[in-house]
Amino acid sequence: MKFPMAKDSLFAILLRSPWWISMAIAAGIVAAARLVFPGVYAFAFFAALPFIVIGGVAGWRQLRAPSAARVADTLEAVRAMSWNGFSIALADALSDDGYAVSRLTGAAADFELTKAGRISLVGCKRWKAARTGVDPLRDLYDAKRAREAHECIYVAAGEITDGARAFAGEKNIRLIHGAELAKLLQRVGTHSRFDRGTTRR
Repeated sequence: MKFPMAKDSLFAILLRSPWWISMAIAAGIVAAARLVFPGVYAFAFFAALPFIVIGGVAGWRQLRAPSAARVADTLEAVRAMSWNGFSIALADALSDDGYAVSRLTGAAADFELTKAGRISLVGCKRWKAARTGVDPLRDLYDAKRAREAHECIYVAAGEITDGARAFAGEKNIRLIHGAELAKLLQRVGTHSRFDRGTTRR
């Protein structure tokens, strides 16, 4: 069972920060604990253990994250794809993440995802836009409410405006872009054949 973690909690912030920050905090706790309780090494270790674990998890995530060059190359390839190629690559990646993927025909949402009894709507047809504003996110949120979905996800290869980010935060819309999109589509090169008209669905 996964326990939810508040986005602005200390551990959530540390998970998004460089791994060495958590390790530095752990080292500081150990040093302080040994000063206050000299000779009680077990207490110092257990006090620092949560930060050691967080540092290890953050380090593992950052090690697996694509490099800046890889992100740039993937996003360039993604922007060059046709809608058919991009939609198939994205659907494949989401399926690999354990989602059941269904295509939608509405203008606001392009996919419906089902996983563990939860339904998510995905908007991605405007992925090539240089800048994403509030309007497509508002349309996606309205579609979520109309279909009574649990959450919505917006995918973009370009820049997302501050207003759109604020709206996404307010409405709990997950944004997939930049490094996260590159990681999701790390097999994007293998899908180039789809732009030549080959389909699997």
